[in-house]
Amino acid sequence: MQTWVIKLGGAVLNTEDAAKALFEALASQTQAQFVIVHGGGSLVDNWLSEAGFASAKHQGLRISPKEQMPYIVGALAGCANKQLMSQAIIAGHKPVGLSLYEAGIISSQKLKALGQVGNCESGEQSVLPELLKLGRLPLVSSIGFGDDGLWYNVNADEAAAAIAKELNAEIIFMTDVEAVLDANKQPLHQLDTNQINTLITDGVIWGGMEVKVKTSLLAAQHLRRGVYISSWQKPENLVALLAGEHVGTKITP
Repeated sequence: MQTWVIKLGGAVLNTEDAAKALFEALASQTQAQFVIVHGGGSLVDNWLSEAGFASAKHQGLRISPKEQMPYIVGALAGCANKQLMSQAIIAGHKPVGLSLYEAGIISSQKLKALGQVGNCESGEQSVLPELLKLGRLPLVSSIGFGDDGLWYNVNADEAAAAIAKELNAEIIFMTDVEAVLDANKQPLHQLDTNQINTLITDGVIWGGMEVKVKTSLLAAQHLRRGVYISSWQKPENLVALLAGEHVGTKITP
């Protein structure tokens, strides 16, 4: 049975019933099995601001000082993960909430200047294959652990790509836009390395989308096949992608 890793943008949590509609679309797909990897950036922003912290980003990655980590971990591995679990249960799934560690990924510090922002390295044995055999739906937050036991805030796009590589799975990045847009805000159907580099140099793709596109390209190179970026706002897009249709932007190696 084909395994799909679906990266869900955290903004899906802010939209009434959006996650439920997606999980219902997945429940109708009996010929595939799924692993959900999620972020939760806007939830983290809210929690940090309520605690009196300022949020800062560097090239689309959240700077994560040690003193902010309890709030980041609480928002992502706690609140966002359990909100998604509750929507998945309503849609008829049997979800299991996990961190990257249980999914077989070990983290280490990316850059000192970014604080506890982590990389993804394969290390531990993953519990994902066993959970999938049991018919469970893994919901993986982008919180990682190092061999040193420290918490890391990992970019959820990078986390999803690492898990897809481990499972040799297909991957879809579900974001809040229907496709990557060109300078005129028109959707781009397909992108390769050269086009991506040009759009980044020209400042058309920047910030979070730059991270997403670069990560998608790396995933496409590792998996040696196209990777899709599409919107969670249209669950029918997901069903179409699973059926092999071209929806959103295809990133090709």
